[in-house]
Amino acid sequence: MAQPGLLSSLRSRLRSAPPPPHHRLHPCRGYHVELGAREKALLEEDVALKRFKSYKNSVKQVSKIGNVLTLAVVLACSYEIAVLAVSTK
Repeated sequence: MAQPGLLSSLRSRLRSAPPPPHHRLHPCRGYHVELGAREKALLEEDVALKRFKSYKNSVKQVSKIGNVLTLAVVLACSYEIAVLAVSTK
């Protein structure tokens, strides 16, 4: 069995331990530094890559078509299940 002095010493150390630092107190980002010439050149629009750019409107349209098709398949499956349930009674 552990000695009472050892246990009280251990308890006092655990109670007096400093709390871990809060992650919000230490910012991840440093101070703002002005971009250099290379970074500015990388952020500029590249004419050679312009034809590969996806356009927002066409992406939205394809997404809407996909949502409608998904809904149609779910409704058709639900209908078939309901028809089978009624016909087996």
